[in-house]
Amino acid sequence: MKISTETPPESLWIASAAKTNYPALGDDIKVDVAIVGGGITGITSGYMLKKEGLSVAIIEAGRIIQGTTGHTTAKITSQHDLIYSKIKSYMGDEKARQYAEANETSIRTISDLIEQEKIDCDFHKEPAYVVTSVDSYVQQIADEASTARSLGIKSSFIENAPLPFKVKGAVKFDDQARFHPRKYLLALAKKVEGGGSFIFEQTRVVDINKGSPCILVTNLGKKVTADNVIIASHFPCFDGMGFYFARMYPDRSYVIAVKAKEKFFGGMYITAEEPGRSLRSQEYEGGELIIVSGEHHKTAHGTNLHTHYENLLEFAKKHYEVQELVYRWSTQDYTTLDKVPYVGRLTSKIPNIYVATGFRKWGMTNGTASATIIRDLILKGKNPWAEVYDPSRFVLNPSITSFISINSDVAANLASGKLKSAPENVDIKKGEAVIEEIEGNKMGMYRDKKGYIHTVDTTCTHMGCELKWNDAENSWDCPCHGSRFTYEGEIVEGPAINELQHNYNEKNKIDPNIV
Repeated sequence: MKISTETPPESLWIASAAKTNYPALGDDIKVDVAIVGGGITGITSGYMLKKEGLSVAIIEAGRIIQGTTGHTTAKITSQHDLIYSKIKSYMGDEKARQYAEANETSIRTISDLIEQEKIDCDFHKEPAYVVTSVDSYVQQIADEASTARSLGIKSSFIENAPLPFKVKGAVKFDDQARFHPRKYLLALAKKVEGGGSFIFEQTRVVDINKGSPCILVTNLGKKVTADNVIIASHFPCFDGMGFYFARMYPDRSYVIAVKAKEKFFGGMYITAEEPGRSLRSQEYEGGELIIVSGEHHKTAHGTNLHTHYENLLEFAKKHYEVQELVYRWSTQDYTTLDKVPYVGRLTSKIPNIYVATGFRKWGMTNGTASATIIRDLILKGKNPWAEVYDPSRFVLNPSITSFISINSDVAANLASGKLKSAPENVDIKKGEAVIEEIEGNKMGMYRDKKGYIHTVDTTCTHMGCELKWNDAENSWDCPCHGSRFTYEGEIVEGPAINELQHNYNEKNKIDPNIV
């Protein structure tokens, strides 16, 4: 069977679960809580708050569970690389304990909800491992096992792991899990809608008028009035002078799902060293797929991004007899200054707008913990884990160096420009893109499969950074804050709320016989 990385990217989770067709917002409405974003945080928050008797509205710019949550590796684990030793060293024992308890509790929360709601979502309890083949990481892994154990996690250091390659040490977390995230969240979403609560798709929130109540303004001209607002839109769609754009950076990674002759040994794995590799299995059409991920980099940094898929496939073929590449996709998430998510009140001066962001690709438990924290803050004004996640915190080390690195990178990519018509006879092959400077202004040009040229202004509509072409996903990506656009200028993901200027140039069509 042919093995190729040339087929269009498609997420396993989106392809193998039901589609949604919730309506767009058609009228002004009022609810107790408005939730911006239909991923794991938004849907879990809506479910929990409705259970408490509040009316909620989930407002999603696209379709629910098709953003970051729909492109995850779907590990339900408190094991987030080598994080606990780091939190303990610069935030102290108590906050490390809070982070551990929040994520361990979230594993049980997901398990309990699956049982209570009788959700068929391929849920399986499995251990999670961080492994290394490099001597210099062995002691770090041993320290992580000891630290995690002291915080109440069932962790242990082992000298080997059930993998098809030799490792020199591993930390093992017991009682972790994996599942199919869309099947799980689609079931919860059905419990949200109705009885005065709503889910709206194809509705983008473009502004929030803070106050008591708040008023959410949408791109459809309709408004949502709410006593409380939860911003769960991956990157906050409303900043409120919280300066989130200066306190996080976007990072992409890549995923493939393959059929192999060998049966996977079970468990979930991630390497401590670079280039990072993550492995787990998933039931599929009576058999199983092996999911391999890694190859991370800052969004819109690097060239020839398609090679990241090829590198993952080479890794899979080195250790398994790969029969077919079934799915491939990429994902993006944000990392905060100190690598702990921002969850809680948007700022200390805005008591009724909440945020959850910066999950660093560990969103299944952190998203569930976020929903629990924000539910408690709305209903009780407190939560036992709120301190470690507090968005207003400032940690001296490593925050200062991270802040300087993030914002020097932003400064280097700021630009401005106006869209011009594409010059005639541009030498671009089908499926390729270039950036040209015309009369002092940069514009991006892409030739589609029919031979037509699409031009866009390559100035990001969020804060004016210069976009880069992503040849792995055929998108224009922002290296500053992670906004992504199609070659027609439509928004793939924010924080941008305005599309790019776009021209469709039929005059530049090339001979259809030319590849």
